[in-house]
Amino acid sequence: MRVALHQPDIAGNVGTILRLGACLGVGIDLIEPMGFAFGDRAMARAGMDYAAGADVVRHADWDAFAGRVGGRIVLLTTKGATRMDAARFEPDDVLLFGSESAGVPPAVHARADLRVAIPMRAGFRSLNVAVAAAIVLGEALRQTKGWPE
Repeated sequence: MRVALHQPDIAGNVGTILRLGACLGVGIDLIEPMGFAFGDRAMARAGMDYAAGADVVRHADWDAFAGRVGGRIVLLTTKGATRMDAARFEPDDVLLFGSESAGVPPAVHARADLRVAIPMRAGFRSLNVAVAAAIVLGEALRQTKGWPE
């Protein structure tokens, strides 16, 4: 299981997700360009010293990432076809999250093997990407029995 971030905009969110990956033993893929310099102070502050323990792979662009992905690409989207609580996750899934400002472009959306949405109350559009990553990763690890020992 891995978490991939497509052109993230906010350093603090990336730092939080790096910390999440380090603590749960889940690799993180960063698909560039990013809206900040890697190693930004906000990223370091959010990731604290945990981020150094994360398995991070940086990809120059979408094509570089897509050429290396091993499992299914599971796109988290507000336009998801499957509710998260009805989705069936697999151990080698890559949970893909779009940028905070733009999501993912249509070609990336089309490439996803599965599109998933987090159920929310009417009138609310989306969650913070780090919060969404924690919710979906938790469910995916539960289903696949992938929690650390």
